[in-house]
Amino acid sequence: MIVFPTHAEFITNPNRCSFITSRNYKTFSSISFCLKKPTSASSSASKEEESNEKKNESTKRKLSEQSSWEAKDSEGKDYLYKLGKEADNMNIAVGARAGIIDDLFVGKFLGTDADIVFDYRQKATRSFEYLQGDYYIAPTFMDKVVCHIVKNFIAHLLNVKVPLILGIWGGKGQGKTFQTELIFQAMGVEPVIMSAGELESDRAGEPGKLIRERYRTASQVVQNQGKMSCLMVNDIDAGLGRFGFTQMTVNNQIVVGTLMNLCDNPKRVSVGQDWRDSDITHRIPIIVTGNDFSTIYAPLIRDGRMDKFYWQPTREDITNIVCRMYEKDGISRDEVVSIVDTFPNQALDFYGALRSRTYDRSISKWVDDIGGVENLGKTLLKRKKDDPLASFVPPKQTVEALLESGYSLFREQQLIMESKLSKEYMKNMDD
Repeated sequence: MIVFPTHAEFITNPNRCSFITSRNYKTFSSISFCLKKPTSASSSASKEEESNEKKNESTKRKLSEQSSWEAKDSEGKDYLYKLGKEADNMNIAVGARAGIIDDLFVGKFLGTDADIVFDYRQKATRSFEYLQGDYYIAPTFMDKVVCHIVKNFIAHLLNVKVPLILGIWGGKGQGKTFQTELIFQAMGVEPVIMSAGELESDRAGEPGKLIRERYRTASQVVQNQGKMSCLMVNDIDAGLGRFGFTQMTVNNQIVVGTLMNLCDNPKRVSVGQDWRDSDITHRIPIIVTGNDFSTIYAPLIRDGRMDKFYWQPTREDITNIVCRMYEKDGISRDEVVSIVDTFPNQALDFYGALRSRTYDRSISKWVDDIGGVENLGKTLLKRKKDDPLASFVPPKQTVEALLESGYSLFREQQLIMESKLSKEYMKNMDD
């Protein structure tokens, strides 16, 4: 039968209890406490000794054995408390910083204050390295975009009301986005670009918050990198426009309200944080594109908030743009003029699709050269790195081939407009 020492005996004569290790000390002490209730004096002494031992244990623990949640912020609260207050229960902003993330995950080669995902998380801006070549920029288009950006950056020097938003609208496929990106590249602007698909979410308030965050990101580009920046939203009418009996959602209303608030107060933008007197952002111009602005909430597009620019390229603009497009193919300007005159009233993307259609026969021949359609997936995706593919030979562009592709595209356009198969499918519904 084992006689367990009491709490007081362990304190007064620890050598007698040498068989008790530090690991099972708490277990034996709890048992002895239940067997024999110590006196008040021994109870206070045991509590004091127990607290001192805990302090000694905490000082002996290595940093890698400590939880990263023990790190305190400036208010003395740990990060677990902060996570509980955050809506998404995510805290990825702290990065790999000493005292916050364990050294095991920081690594010595990164330094004591490294953040290995900073570049990937913060790179919300767009660069245009892929725009290689000499492209044509319409002078009227460039004047409008450049004037809008410059006016907003020097708005504090002007004694006029400067609209924050420039709305570029017009027919489909007229190169509104591409021309704007060419101007950004020429000016050295590093924009933050959004699409209409980001203006809706299954969570209320997320798109509006996203716009404010992207706006502040563009402001940080100006402040930290010394580059001009802007916020661009492509196809805004597809996300905010009202077509027929479509329903307006809470997020639509919040996005419209956010954009209107940015126009009225472009230097104070909240993303949910407490206001600070020094929290002033740069005025960032906003550029939006769309096809029909009449579907957007009218107070947003009023003249004080949005400067509107209708882009309809002239015949001269189309000819110059297509000439630059076909310049490497050896197509002369006179031949381009004949192609444009053969297919009048077409959008700019028609002439790009026309050139792409001429590659179809060459691609079909290339598929046969690499093993046919039966082995296409195996040849393209499962081949070894050392196995060479048959070289693709692009077709030689001629006016005849371009005209043939153009007539094919034109017939498909006419067939879609004339067939209207939806009416054919629904013709018996009225009976």
